[in-house]
Amino acid sequence: MTGFGLGLRGIASAALAVYSMGAAAPAYAASAAQPGQTIGLPVGAQLPVGLYFVNLSSFGTRSARPGDTATNVNLPTFAWATPWDIAGGRLQFFVTQPVVAATLQGAPYQSGIGQPLLAAQLAWDLGHDVGVSYFFGGYLPIETRFLTQSASLTHRFAISYTGQDWNLTANLLHGIFLETRSPFGALYPDYLNLDLTAAKRFGKWQVGAVAFGSSDLPTGVSSYRPQGQIAVGGLVGYNFGPVNLQAYLTRDVAQRNYRGRETRGWLRVIVPLYQQDPNEVEPNRTLVTRRQAE
Repeated sequence: MTGFGLGLRGIASAALAVYSMGAAAPAYAASAAQPGQTIGLPVGAQLPVGLYFVNLSSFGTRSARPGDTATNVNLPTFAWATPWDIAGGRLQFFVTQPVVAATLQGAPYQSGIGQPLLAAQLAWDLGHDVGVSYFFGGYLPIETRFLTQSASLTHRFAISYTGQDWNLTANLLHGIFLETRSPFGALYPDYLNLDLTAAKRFGKWQVGAVAFGSSDLPTGVSSYRPQGQIAVGGLVGYNFGPVNLQAYLTRDVAQRNYRGRETRGWLRVIVPLYQQDPNEVEPNRTLVTRRQAE
């Protein structure tokens, strides 16, 4: 299962790049994958064969001087888990079209459509409730003066343990930009993100702890100030039947060159549109995931 919630990282940085166009100082970066976007999902496990709609919406504020920055990120995703295997791994496809709004230090909100993401994934069931996956995709180029524009590649490596009603997952995301600068001079560094989940199901409920970290990779540009953050938080989920909801709240405990720490609330909805075999999904399970062997 991949991270539903695919989208944009550094939205506030992208907005800053827009507002600072024409300034003498180097523009801030705007990377492609939002840190924390796969929290709460057992992204190393296989999806049951079927078609799914998932939306992850988040709102965050970052305390900075002279004013705060606020961003809203919406990541609607369609996921298709095929019945086909390659090298023993289930083949799965994903498409996402982000929609984002942001305000920088009290300025009027700016909104726009983000880069579409097209991706495929192979997910292997290793037995004993352990799964691993490899995800590869690309953010398509887009002509906008608000968000990241240049095409980039993303590949992700995940491992999940889903036995005894647990979801213990680590997902490493690596992004590679095909162009190092935007048409307006913003530097696009490659990046690494790590999303972590430790959650347990109690009937229809799920609760747990989450964390994520992100870091720009070296650019070779001495004037660039690399950005990074570490955030922690808590998660709660509930299964309403065909629709599953998750909410989590995160807060930066460390940040580098973001001009302040961010607090962000997240809400995810998971809707199975079609499933080939409903018995493949465990009853009352908060997450959409394959039934594990007893």
